[in-house]
Amino acid sequence: MEIPHIPVLFNEVLETFSEINEGYIIDCTTGYAGHSIGLIEQNENIQLICNDQDEEALLFSKKRLEPYKNRVLFNQGNFEHVIETFRGFNIKGILADIGVSSLQLDKNERGFGFDSDTLDMRMDQTKPLDASVVVNTYSQHELERVFHDLGEVREYKKVASLIVNNRPFSSAKELADFLAKKMSKGKIHPATLPFQGIRIEVNDELGVLERLFDSIEENKPKDCIIAIISFHSLEDRIVKNYFKKWSKSCVCPKDAFRCDCGNNHALGKILTKKPIVPTKEEIRQNPRSRSSKLRVFKFD
Repeated sequence: MEIPHIPVLFNEVLETFSEINEGYIIDCTTGYAGHSIGLIEQNENIQLICNDQDEEALLFSKKRLEPYKNRVLFNQGNFEHVIETFRGFNIKGILADIGVSSLQLDKNERGFGFDSDTLDMRMDQTKPLDASVVVNTYSQHELERVFHDLGEVREYKKVASLIVNNRPFSSAKELADFLAKKMSKGKIHPATLPFQGIRIEVNDELGVLERLFDSIEENKPKDCIIAIISFHSLEDRIVKNYFKKWSKSCVCPKDAFRCDCGNNHALGKILTKKPIVPTKEEIRQNPRSRSSKLRVFKFD
């Protein structure tokens, strides 16, 4: 079968989980089973929980993982709920690749790409909020928030004003072409960061990621490795801050004269002092990997 997606940091992910020889590994964002197939083949004694909110991706993964069906459970849903769904399972590894899959980017009808004839961007197509609603109905103030806070757009006020004064827009292509004409050119397409902001807003990506971490923290899976691949600074900051919080032994106020908390509150340790990034060779073979970062934490 033709594989429509190249998993980023594939070898690095396999190395991260290489010593797990029992229990379950959860692939929170299975996509097209790129990482999953490597994990199930490498770790012969583990079972896999494959989660994704995209029905099309899960159907593909079920076919790809058919030879290992006795060792794989499939679950359709947002990854913020997956830990709670499988509470009580012997979870030894949790992987989340939180980038948009190549299939979602490349499929014209999904509305993610600059040449798309739709304006959608929903990862879960059962949800009511799509990019068209954001672009064509949000107030200028709301759009400024989306572009500033989520898109990290330098000229966020200008972009919001241009959209409000020239809408409606019927497709991603129409919006991308409009921004390309109206915005200053740089190293990346002028629509790249505005599209990032709209996509994150539509899918509540940062809120979902935080709720995944809260769920992991609440369940505190024993002797479990957590590996998160992020693709932009907003996501990476959340990952870094949670890992830092979990590794902190003393939780006394900063201005405390001495430690009174017992200095024993660390939930585990950070295994990556600096994030793991793709090699030059991987970036050459898969340019979409260039912004990916892998951070790893292990619970005691």
